[in-house]
Amino acid sequence: MPIIQLRGLTKSYRVYQKSEGLLSSIRGLFHREYREVQAVRGIDLDVEQGEFVAFLGPNGAGKTTTLKLLSGVITPTSGAATVMGHVPWKRENAYRRRFALVMGQKNQLWWDLPAQESFRLHQHIYRLDNTQFERTRDELVDLLSVRELLGQPVRELSLGERMKMELIAALLHSPEVLFLDEPTIGLDVVAQHNVQSFLRSYQELHRITILLTSHYMKDVAALCRRVVMIGGGRVMYDGSLSDIVDRFAGHKMVRLRFADGVVPPDLKGYGEVVEIEEPRAVIRVDRREVAKVLAAILQSHTVEDVSVDDPPLEEVIASMFSKHAEEQEDSATTSVSSAS
Repeated sequence: MPIIQLRGLTKSYRVYQKSEGLLSSIRGLFHREYREVQAVRGIDLDVEQGEFVAFLGPNGAGKTTTLKLLSGVITPTSGAATVMGHVPWKRENAYRRRFALVMGQKNQLWWDLPAQESFRLHQHIYRLDNTQFERTRDELVDLLSVRELLGQPVRELSLGERMKMELIAALLHSPEVLFLDEPTIGLDVVAQHNVQSFLRSYQELHRITILLTSHYMKDVAALCRRVVMIGGGRVMYDGSLSDIVDRFAGHKMVRLRFADGVVPPDLKGYGEVVEIEEPRAVIRVDRREVAKVLAAILQSHTVEDVSVDDPPLEEVIASMFSKHAEEQEDSATTSVSSAS
């Protein structure tokens, strides 16, 4: 049985619609208008034990809402879900001791105290014996190289250092499932790399199940083999990261360096010119025409170096979401026309 299982999970909210102006504000005291927002629309998903799954989607797609449902923070409108056999929104203590949630924009550490004091608080909350607590804490501290920072107030730490401490606090009770919501948001390149390296090493060592949301494709490429993409609260893709480019990218990026130091003026005839920085150029070519285009270029021009790459993952995924949004708009327009 999958360790995480969702069936028809939905969550909708009533949002107060406030009109502009004093009169509308007074009217709103007696009669309020609401609209319904469907954050999650019937998600079906299975995650096996030990998987590291990326959960992707644009802002408002329902990613964070789904993690909140799975961690029991909120209750669904309809549908079912189990995590390790527990129904999350029942909020059983036995379940709380088996998972952890880290949100990049939330803080679970005491701001004015050193992180080591918050760690001790977590020890008592989860009823960890001293030997187990110290062994786990020391392992995490060494993996993240933050021992010299344990006695420093959290408010004095950098954003990257605080995220390391947040991860330690979340993992002190050795959870079997970890939910990560934008763990590298706002971090610089070095801090992102450090967090990625830690998560990869820890997951390989302990084989815990991790569900990750992130807008940084480098996080996804570095950590996850499986990607679940949602748009408009629904799953629109579930598969391997490598298949995304193969299935949804209709072109390749051909990078050329010309021997005579000059980019030929007829390059537009071979494809869409993306960049020119003499003697280099990059053109976008239909993936079915790459071999033919390369043969034509090499026959007509002297090329010192050539490479053919897939388009950036960010570009492919952005294109998928744009296409999905257009399809949703077309579908809504068709529905309105039919109703009329």
